[in-house]
Amino acid sequence: MILVVGATGNLGGVVTRMLLAQGKPVRILARPHSNYQPLAEAGARVAMGDLKDRGSLDTVCQGVDVVITTANSAGRGGEDNPQSVDLEGNRHLIDAAKAARVNHFIFVSALNADPDSPVPFVQAKGKTEEYLRESGMPYTIMAPNAYMEVMVNLIVGMPAMMGQPVMIMGEGRRKHSFISAVDVAAFIVAAIDNPAAINRKLILGGPEPLSFRNAVAIYERVLERKIPIKTLVPGEPFPGLPESVAPILASLDLCDSPIAMTQTASTFGIRLTPMEEVARRTAEERMSSI
Repeated sequence: MILVVGATGNLGGVVTRMLLAQGKPVRILARPHSNYQPLAEAGARVAMGDLKDRGSLDTVCQGVDVVITTANSAGRGGEDNPQSVDLEGNRHLIDAAKAARVNHFIFVSALNADPDSPVPFVQAKGKTEEYLRESGMPYTIMAPNAYMEVMVNLIVGMPAMMGQPVMIMGEGRRKHSFISAVDVAAFIVAAIDNPAAINRKLILGGPEPLSFRNAVAIYERVLERKIPIKTLVPGEPFPGLPESVAPILASLDLCDSPIAMTQTASTFGIRLTPMEEVARRTAEERMSSI
């Protein structure tokens, strides 16, 4: 049995559907008011619980061979925050999985995870990595760069498709190995029962490092029109986005984050998705929804 925590989120949902398509038995952790029905209809078994409630996780983990968690507090707020979910919630899950003698724990972290970071979300990811390693359970840590469907779409794709100027923090010329969330899901699924993934941290990126200005050029090809660009001074508020996003964008303008992926992609048999393919898919989905 494979337990997916965070299945009602974007990445967790893709992972769950991939596993179900392979005929794997899947249990998903869900809260009463979450949108778990489509996954249940697809064949996932639903177990009610909450990362913030340690007691609810013991039953959920019973009989589970593999735990996959993509859950995080990003975009939630209120009682769901980096302290309660990304730090304490993940510790609850690790403890419950260890008590249930789970054979493999797969944790989706982040490229910049750091237990000493002043950013609570990033710090919680780093501390969870440490706690998981110390648990003694066989583990795999996935550390992806920023997602094309999230960061690039938020900064470039959405405003471009709405006919608005794209706002870039700083010069926007730093290059990063943005990765498709679908590829991250594929790595997660490929890591199950794979000796190459046991007790390893996998640094994940896309097929090539690209800047935000490169992303604008890609969307110009996809949309077949010029896209105006406006620049913001690093550190100033980013209109229309949560306050927490501005520091992240400012940090992306300070350095490059290229990731050599040829060997890792070959080891796990993953074809990395080019950004233009993601951009075209995103544009098609938007057009079909109008």
